[in-house]
Amino acid sequence: MINVVLVEPEIPPNTGNIIRLCANTGFKLHLVHPLGFQMQEKRLRRAGLDYHELASVKEHPSLEEFLNQCDVDRVVAFSTKGKTQYTDWQFQASDTMLFGSETKGLPDSFLASLPDEKILRIPMRPDSRSMNLSNSVAIAVYEAWRQLGFELYEDGPEDQD
Repeated sequence: MINVVLVEPEIPPNTGNIIRLCANTGFKLHLVHPLGFQMQEKRLRRAGLDYHELASVKEHPSLEEFLNQCDVDRVVAFSTKGKTQYTDWQFQASDTMLFGSETKGLPDSFLASLPDEKILRIPMRPDSRSMNLSNSVAIAVYEAWRQLGFELYEDGPEDQD
């Protein structure tokens, strides 16, 4: 099952929307600290509605600990600095998709550790800075899921590995 990883997300409604997205697609969501909000925050819960209990969400103290603790096969990062268009990547069910915070993106040191072909971008107009995080994650999740034939995942929130 594809992992969606938010590294230091800052805006509760974005994360709430992504929780709802992952609940509806069966993708696992990982949140890397520090978070810019409390998980019990009202705006997070409102955006995620009652889907929080239906999603597989796990928190991690750092990106390094996530990468060391989880069984991660292939990592791809989404960044405005990417050279590979996200639709050119051939997703596999064991992929891990990383997204940076709303204001900083992914750390440059982490991006430098990846081959260029594993840094994916979503096309935008040249004068645009970035897209909304929850919109970017939705675009990526549905492209990956489409490529996998919309395979249904039966694992629910009780599968928190």
